[in-house]
Amino acid sequence: MLLVFLLVMMAACPAIPQDLSGKMFTFPQQTNTAHVKLTSSRQSLGAVTVCLRFFTDLRREHALFSLSTSSFSNDFMIQWDDKNKEIEPHIRDQKVEYGGQDFKLNMWHSVCTTWDSSSGLAQVWLDGQPSVRKYSSSGSSISGSPIIILGQEQDSHGGGFDINQSFVGMMSDVHMWDYVLSSCEIQKYVDELNFTPGNVLNWKALDFQIVDRVLIEEKQSSCH
Repeated sequence: MLLVFLLVMMAACPAIPQDLSGKMFTFPQQTNTAHVKLTSSRQSLGAVTVCLRFFTDLRREHALFSLSTSSFSNDFMIQWDDKNKEIEPHIRDQKVEYGGQDFKLNMWHSVCTTWDSSSGLAQVWLDGQPSVRKYSSSGSSISGSPIIILGQEQDSHGGGFDINQSFVGMMSDVHMWDYVLSSCEIQKYVDELNFTPGNVLNWKALDFQIVDRVLIEEKQSSCH
């Protein structure tokens, strides 16, 4: 009886957000199961900025950030397409292609992706360098209960993982805002200066669940 009571209490208690400053998620192997599920109470997003840092040696396509809703499996997704050497945001299931990126293996990269539903314009910033602004989708907000995944791409709401799209490497400093960050704020993030943390996802107060083999480690950086 006591065990049942404890299990009910554990299920009823919300996860306590953690400060992951100086930490990273390590995805050490190719798999169609391992991922990190991020929790946000936000039900509607009329604009989005997502920034994160990643380190990988993958020579194939892989998902960096995957947000799905019951309406769209790729409501806001960021993917690297190695075949075409481009970053591909998917917004409301509409793909936008950004080629000509100076992407190198085995080093840390910062990527920020912005989108505004009013104009429909999206933009990618890789290591502080902006792309052109391109049209993706306009007229409607991302709405509904989101499922946000690191390490896998959702081909269905909360699942449909493909091992050949999985992420292998390290990831850190994941933030999400409900507005388009200015170029100055993005540069502060890239330079790891004092920037305004995400108000949808905040690496310093992150509510998350690890599934399968993903580790939390001290973030590695070069010694000078």
